[in-house]
Amino acid sequence: MHIDDLLVELPAPLSIPAADVAAARSDDLVLVVLDDDPTGTQSVAGLPVLTRWEADDLDWALAQGAPAVYVLTNTRSLSEDDAARRNREVVAVAIAAAERAGLRVSFVSRSDSTLRGHFPFETDVLRAAAAEHGGAAPHLTVLVPAFPDSGRITVDAVHYWVVDGEATPVGETPFAADATFGYRSSDLRDWVEEKTDGRIRRDDVAALTLGIIRAGTDAVVSFLRALPAGAVVVVDAVDEHDMRQVALALHALDREGITALLRIGPPYLRAHIGQEIAEPVTADRIDFAHERGGLVVVGSHVPLTTAQLDALLADRPGTATVELDVRALIDDRREQHLEEQADAVARAIGSGSVIVHTSRELVTGRDGEESLEIARRVSSGLVELVARVLELAPPRFVIAKGGITSSDVASEALQIRRAEVVGPMLPGIVSLWQPQVGPAVGIPYVVFAGNVGETASLARVVRTLAD
Repeated sequence: MHIDDLLVELPAPLSIPAADVAAARSDDLVLVVLDDDPTGTQSVAGLPVLTRWEADDLDWALAQGAPAVYVLTNTRSLSEDDAARRNREVVAVAIAAAERAGLRVSFVSRSDSTLRGHFPFETDVLRAAAAEHGGAAPHLTVLVPAFPDSGRITVDAVHYWVVDGEATPVGETPFAADATFGYRSSDLRDWVEEKTDGRIRRDDVAALTLGIIRAGTDAVVSFLRALPAGAVVVVDAVDEHDMRQVALALHALDREGITALLRIGPPYLRAHIGQEIAEPVTADRIDFAHERGGLVVVGSHVPLTTAQLDALLADRPGTATVELDVRALIDDRREQHLEEQADAVARAIGSGSVIVHTSRELVTGRDGEESLEIARRVSSGLVELVARVLELAPPRFVIAKGGITSSDVASEALQIRRAEVVGPMLPGIVSLWQPQVGPAVGIPYVVFAGNVGETASLARVVRTLAD
């Protein structure tokens, strides 16, 4: 369906300044965003991000005075048991840190705008953990997967992927065929029933549609206030102003003591805290500590990433390129292969940027768990390579393409424990971090999700940093 046909019958768009939302939120409330891969920061700017969650890490983050803090849990790459453990750890440490700082915290589960991730498992764990440590579970669980910057919108509770003006129900896209987190439903009410194995029925899921949202704050507040405790709400959104309207209502309800656990795509946090849409970061705003070439690491295997890699190679035909053989990374050739390829990168980076990518063959296992383990093995191979290059020849910058890849490169290879999110490298997408501690201080780090942007987007980001 063409996007114009989908939107033609909708109420008129809203116009809500970000400043109105910022003024409506409570000053003593900090959102702790548990990000299941690091790409959730791509729509925000000027916020602290953590890859570890010891007490002093949360103390540091809350002391920054920001309305939100990102904690990179990377749970999309983990089993349910490991994901649950990490979520519980973050909740306990964050609540204790908030008490020391005299603040309130509310928890946000940031996941994929194409619906891949541990749902409902993570929201169930967070609700229970918040009740255990804070005395009361959130009243509502609110799902806002929309990512209008990247063509993910929700209309009449149906989630769409928009490319070149064509809106495809997300259940009919390649993302729905994910080996670990696949699904069939595009209507979010059906999706909740599918993912909960019928524990939450479709008819019990509340749909906050654009007809209500665009009727104003009072209409949204009345709709949400009437829902029973424990209700799951799926939210329509076509643009930033729709999300800001939802945020205004949730802030009003928070003042009444009606709280919400958010499960969101990347941009909703920006809308919720009343942050303007940041302009892309330009080269003059970036601090570089090294004069060598940069390192571009591509691990994602989604079709869009492969197209972006091809476009980058075409745009920079003279750039050194090193391929990691996926099959060699998961068998007994691993150590020798990594040593040879890391040495090749370190030699080449002295005279220019280097592109490292995994072979484009997608190797999967017999089931979702085995496929996830293969993905972890491949990602850990990339991590080992980057760590060796960092020791041998620290690069001018690092770009990591893919969710698991960018998480592991940040926390393991570069040992980025604490960072500041500078802003997006492209409009609304692709996050630039400046590490605050560790061996990567002075090396700008770019987090680039596998499923965002256009064909030329990766090449554009490399040009900004390398030229």
